[in-house]
Amino acid sequence: MDSVAGVNRRPQLRLEGSSASPEEAAAVIAAVEQFLRDTLPPPAPPDPAPNPWLRAARLEAVGHPLDAPVPWGPW
Repeated sequence: MDSVAGVNRRPQLRLEGSSASPEEAAAVIAAVEQFLRDTLPPPAPPDPAPNPWLRAARLEAVGHPLDAPVPWGPW
């Protein structure tokens, strides 16, 4: 998920095929960008903390010592 953090998901807006002046085109693009900012969905809530009992059960199920470090993460 860290690789997605640097992705720019904002579209590059351009007004084409219009008889608008450059100032009018800039105003339209600014209005659309403002609309996109104003109507963003709220950020997703953070993932809940993992249940320590579930972690212990999973480690016990595969025969891994509970106090030993795990290679797939510090959870």
